[in-house]
Amino acid sequence: MLNASIATGTYTRKTAELKAQSIVEIKFTEQDMGEVVAVYPQVSLTSAEVASGRVTYGGRLICTVVYADGANLCRVQKGAEFSHHADNDELAPAQTCDCILSCEHTRLKREGSFYIVSVVVGAEITVSDSAARSYVHSLEGAVEKHEEGKLFNAVAFSGESEVDDDFNLVATDILVPAAEPLVLSCAVRTGLIEVEGEINLSLLAVREGSPVAVNRLVPFKCEIACERAVVPCPARCRAEIKDMSVDCKVNEERGKCDVTFTATLAFTGSFFEEEEVTFISDAFSTENELSLTYGEEECEVPQSVKVYTERVSGLCASKAKLDYTCAFLAAALPKAEFTRTYDGVEGSITSVLFFEQGGEVRSTEVTLPFSLVLSGAGEGKAAVTVTGISLRQRAEGECEAEATLKIALSECEKHTARYLTSAEEGEKKQAPSSAISVYIPAPGDGLWETAKKLCCTPEDIQRTNPELTYPLTGKERVLIFRGKS
Repeated sequence: MLNASIATGTYTRKTAELKAQSIVEIKFTEQDMGEVVAVYPQVSLTSAEVASGRVTYGGRLICTVVYADGANLCRVQKGAEFSHHADNDELAPAQTCDCILSCEHTRLKREGSFYIVSVVVGAEITVSDSAARSYVHSLEGAVEKHEEGKLFNAVAFSGESEVDDDFNLVATDILVPAAEPLVLSCAVRTGLIEVEGEINLSLLAVREGSPVAVNRLVPFKCEIACERAVVPCPARCRAEIKDMSVDCKVNEERGKCDVTFTATLAFTGSFFEEEEVTFISDAFSTENELSLTYGEEECEVPQSVKVYTERVSGLCASKAKLDYTCAFLAAALPKAEFTRTYDGVEGSITSVLFFEQGGEVRSTEVTLPFSLVLSGAGEGKAAVTVTGISLRQRAEGECEAEATLKIALSECEKHTARYLTSAEEGEKKQAPSSAISVYIPAPGDGLWETAKKLCCTPEDIQRTNPELTYPLTGKERVLIFRGKS
């Protein structure tokens, strides 16, 4: 008769992955601005909550509009808070979620005396919950096959930290500050998570009345308190700008300004607690048929972060017709959209090109496609920032770009655990009546497969056939001796 000993525990599992979009509009009056030359939206998450069948998330959208007031470039900025949701039948209040917001598309339209900026905000949501885990530790009354393995439990963490930087800039004003953080390393220490990275600060400024683009890397090193951080190991982490300010003190005589940059970073990530266990991977009974049930877990355990700096160049697609009457002034506010390939990343870089035509400052969006093979890249998620871009017109009607990308590849190692969760006895097996049986094995059979097919313990097979070498070739003859009962 079977007697199963069960081991129990809990672990964190991924319940659902959702995507949603919402349209957020911000209204500007005609008196607020003149001829619009650039629109830059920035979004940040303020809340995310799981209820029965629904995730409700909220955010803050800030739009900066650059416009021409005669010969001068000016800016106006407005913000709006929004709330949206995504539905899924598997969602429940006890679950937690991780939400990433992004500005996917921006449109400027005019209605009467108003300008309306419409932004499509995309959300990528991962929902997790706690689940019970149970597996058979020992199975008395059956022949067992044991395997050593590992079980993992994800531990989520989050926190905030402030980063600041002071520097001088040869400019008389800053129109648009854009900041994008990139995590370059993340590790578990005793009682805390240590995160290091850089903020790619991209500034659209004014110098001698003309727009200029300035890029600056601001390094950061932050510590996030975590009670469950005990054993040092790599961790996975994402950072976003929750709030930022850029204060300028202009020295008109020197044509410079002293800049103070302050940003609040919000961190979200996870690491894995590891447990080494012995599984029953297979079992059979010498007397009865067995019905076995298995459970399986998969997880991607973070390893090291590989950092790449790559240069890309080529012809750009432009939304405006560019010819030799256009004098290029600045390429500003670049960003990258990309997808992960098996050996690298591919996507496109968009940037706002400011140019002078007919004595007026105008702008257009340009797009540069890229495809990169990253040496030694394994499986994992990637983050990409554009640290600099330059444009030129080599031939009339053609816009050529050269950009520098910094890529952080968070490598991971896939682990799969398959274990026995239950075993039930079935019908009694019919015992062979002969005293000796000769078995012709299949090529590749090991000791366990041979014992299971012959309904004998592996020890009995080895005792009666000591000359066999496994795996078998299929040419051997396996003898089974049965004594009198």
